[in-house]
Amino acid sequence: MKYLFTLTLCLLSISILAQTKVTLHTDKAETQINRNIYGHFAEHLGRCIYDGIFVGENSDIPNTNGVRNDIIEALKNLNIPNLRWPGGCFADTYHWKEAIGPKDQRKAIENLSWGNYREDNSFGTHEFLDMCELLEAEPYLAVNMNSGTVQEAVDWVQYTNHQNGTSYLTDMREENGRSTPWNVKYWGIGNESWDCGGHMTVDYYINLYKRYATAMTSYFNTEGLFRIAVGPGFPDYNWTEKLMQEIPARRFEGISLHHYAVNWDHRSSSYDFNDEEYFDILSRAWFMEEFITKNSEVMDKYDSAKRVALIVDEWGGWYDPDTSGNGALYQQNTIRDAMIAGITLNIFNNHADRVRMANLAQTVNVLQAIALTKGESMILTPTYHVMEMYKVHQDATLVPSEVETREFKLGDKQIQAISVSASIDKSEKMHISITNIDNKNGQELEINLNTFKAKKVSGRILSSAKVQDYNSFDNPTKVSPEEFKDAKLNGSSLVVSLPPHSVVVLELVK
Repeated sequence: MKYLFTLTLCLLSISILAQTKVTLHTDKAETQINRNIYGHFAEHLGRCIYDGIFVGENSDIPNTNGVRNDIIEALKNLNIPNLRWPGGCFADTYHWKEAIGPKDQRKAIENLSWGNYREDNSFGTHEFLDMCELLEAEPYLAVNMNSGTVQEAVDWVQYTNHQNGTSYLTDMREENGRSTPWNVKYWGIGNESWDCGGHMTVDYYINLYKRYATAMTSYFNTEGLFRIAVGPGFPDYNWTEKLMQEIPARRFEGISLHHYAVNWDHRSSSYDFNDEEYFDILSRAWFMEEFITKNSEVMDKYDSAKRVALIVDEWGGWYDPDTSGNGALYQQNTIRDAMIAGITLNIFNNHADRVRMANLAQTVNVLQAIALTKGESMILTPTYHVMEMYKVHQDATLVPSEVETREFKLGDKQIQAISVSASIDKSEKMHISITNIDNKNGQELEINLNTFKAKKVSGRILSSAKVQDYNSFDNPTKVSPEEFKDAKLNGSSLVVSLPPHSVVVLELVK
């Protein structure tokens, strides 16, 4: 009895002193978090495809049809919902017909976008789409709108989606070993058309887009395609407004956004950075909230029913390349990247009414990768572990939340320290994901569970001694999830004690 009395007093005192108060509106839980928010992006860049994902059928590295088995296993464990390919900037110099048929007859190319190195095109449409089937992930193809043609895009749709025997393209597909269509749903029409995709004006892009979007289907039948128009990669809300005004509603289903946590004037090291550089990158990651909110406001003016989805098909941290990785845009992945992933995925969850797909850049060996490879070895990054912990939100019902938190400060600058999202899955379990980006101070949270009557709470945490910590080939499990025990039920509230720079996912059972 004395112990219970003491515990109650302790919980009450923590509640009173809580620095962060979170209110979960369980009575307003109605929006589904689309599993496609947890998608990935694989571009022909550095060692992402060749040597990262694909090693070829004759490699000594264990593989299935040339795709590394360890990568297959890692992605399956994430319940990967979709994968975007072949770019990126690479897509706008890519011609898909050069990479089909017998491998020894394929046309070798020069990767003009990323280093001018030679590629043998051994990883093409068949290899990518067969891999997506193996992963049970939706393929998301990026159409060459810059150096390609409308007819080339139309042919790609027919080759991948039409029934056998309906055209010379489906005959060609069968000759190349595939009799049934893959039924590719997601098609990005162009990529960064305001930059590497052609430096187009929005008016020029819209007129060209309408040609592609119309021809890729047919005038009256969209054949189930989900066509994604290029949106802004910086705060150009006029671009979004023009898309919503001028593209006919039946000619697009989504608008893409790109946002990286990067300081283009000063790209810091991916693992050797100071407090100021850490704070700067996290500030830029937090901009995702404003970017999505303002684009959504523009879209709401023309689409109050939210028919058109926001697709954040490139996001992540971007730093100085680490030359030890032997590949373009190779970088290490630290606790800082776990913080970026934690707050960004929370933002996507909380905007699930409009954000219905996102793609982390990139899958293997490039930018904020979930895995790094070196010969036969593969390591999982802190970002991988965050996405694995957060997969419980896929297709769950969003619980709207309000957060009152103290700020994370550096000098006269400040940003929000705590990020939260919550959902209830089909088994009626609630999951709460919390990220504390403050690398100096722990946080005490009091979470009002509202009408959710929890009887049990458990959790996992990802953290480490320093924000610069990462997994290496010598120490591949230095940063790994552990059991989290500092969450206590107190009636209709939950009291949580978070250490600095940590990501926690809680599970509550009725």
